[in-house]
Amino acid sequence: MSRPVIVIVGAGPGVSGSVARAFARDGYDVGLLGMDADQLTGLAAELEELGATVGHTVADVTDAEATAAAIARFGEHTGHIDVLHFNPSAFREKDPLELTVPELLEDVSLGVGALLTAVQAARPYMSTGGRVTVTGSMAADKPWNKAASLGVQKAGVRNLVHSLDATLKEDGIRAVSVTVRGTLSREGAFTPDRVAEAIRAAAAQDESEWRSEVTYSG
Repeated sequence: MSRPVIVIVGAGPGVSGSVARAFARDGYDVGLLGMDADQLTGLAAELEELGATVGHTVADVTDAEATAAAIARFGEHTGHIDVLHFNPSAFREKDPLELTVPELLEDVSLGVGALLTAVQAARPYMSTGGRVTVTGSMAADKPWNKAASLGVQKAGVRNLVHSLDATLKEDGIRAVSVTVRGTLSREGAFTPDRVAEAIRAAAAQDESEWRSEVTYSG
């Protein structure tokens, strides 16, 4: 029987890298989709040392055609996608009086719209028991006005996850966002590894008590 597969959209050295390692340790093979070739190559080597088979593709996830094609290649190669993890967001330090509408829409395209692309592309390869996980943030509820678009992205992606979960659950696939109520740090409760464990636990929720939003407060 083939190993389970996780595809990570927005893969890099932070939380997404920790998510990849956490699932690799659990016996998953991994597909990585991200912007930085060197980061992807380095992360892939780490995952292979953990026993995972790894594929990686460099793509701008706001390019719907390229993103969908990359995810389809992962799915066609493995035959299935068991977990889809979505991580990207845009940090733009502009308050609401500085932020332009095109800038806001560009950021939302990355932090929210790309999730639609990813799920729609992965869906043909997902079946009962499949999971969609999303890195959320307290910015959804308590935005920092100096980075106004980030709060909009995180509120929007959480809302979209609720709709995805309601749509996918009829086929036994569930979606969850993990709202991280703290600032990422190198030590303490909010290291990328600790957040990744919260995401892994959210994906493993008992379906009879499933919540499409889980809060991680450390």
